[in-house]
Amino acid sequence: MKIFNIPSNSSTFTGFILLGFPCRREGKILLFVLFSVVYLLTLMGNGSIICAVHWDQRLHTPMYILLANFSFLEIWYVTSTVPNVLANFLSDTKIISFSGCFLQFYFFFSLGATECFFLAVMAFDRYLAICQPLHYPTIMTRHLCTNLVVSCWVLGFIWFLIPIIIISQMSFCGSRIIDHFLCDPGPLLTLTCKKAPVIELVFNILTPLPVFMLFLFIMGSYALVLRAVLRVPSAAGRRKSFSTCGSHLAVVSLFYGSVIVMYGSPTSKHEAGKQKTVTLFYSVVTPFLNPMIYSLRNKDMKKALKKFWGS
Repeated sequence: MKIFNIPSNSSTFTGFILLGFPCRREGKILLFVLFSVVYLLTLMGNGSIICAVHWDQRLHTPMYILLANFSFLEIWYVTSTVPNVLANFLSDTKIISFSGCFLQFYFFFSLGATECFFLAVMAFDRYLAICQPLHYPTIMTRHLCTNLVVSCWVLGFIWFLIPIIIISQMSFCGSRIIDHFLCDPGPLLTLTCKKAPVIELVFNILTPLPVFMLFLFIMGSYALVLRAVLRVPSAAGRRKSFSTCGSHLAVVSLFYGSVIVMYGSPTSKHEAGKQKTVTLFYSVVTPFLNPMIYSLRNKDMKKALKKFWGS
């Protein structure tokens, strides 16, 4: 693949070059087909959960309302990257405009932060259902559930608003080549004409902060759930309690496991391949697997999905 070193004073260059996944033409075609299939299956899987929750009256409970919103979020999360990756496979220049790059950066990280908030709220819902079963209907009302959903979206999109405004006003020099398949703040900051340690510090704090704070909240919630479940006298009761949390714990493990590897461990400029792999896992693979995880061990969801596809 030919890469051109474009001068910083070029008047014709109006964006960045996303290297994506450099390979031969045959490899690009194979990856294009693979990403297209995964993307379509992700849309179908998460869309099916949304439709099943909407049409099945038995699923009009806080747990499934949160799940439907989470599936809606996953559709937009994967859409913030994959269409551009597919276009990149077919492009010779691989250029993304400045505005397109910053919009992708903002929406990708805002949706990622929103996912962290949703996972925390879903853990809180399971804590109330298992640890406070008698008070659950009066605490987790439709009104509270709606407020929690709105709060997740608002907080997620506010979190990165100021940083993206700051970085979008900076000047960029050199080749403007980003060795990634999306506009990541790390490679972007290395391309600035003037180093800004304060801004880098802000990003290094803001990016992992919601991840680790909400991860601790989720682990704390499930520690209390585990303590409550172990006090259940019957084995059948314990299995039933664990089954309601197993799917959510699996999703939390997949998402947070890869995110913590990405942002919780020190990385260097020589680890571009690792960064792409880990980012690909939590931004594409996890949304693809989530519908299967949530429907695999949930009898109500299985029945609703069979009814939906049967109709």
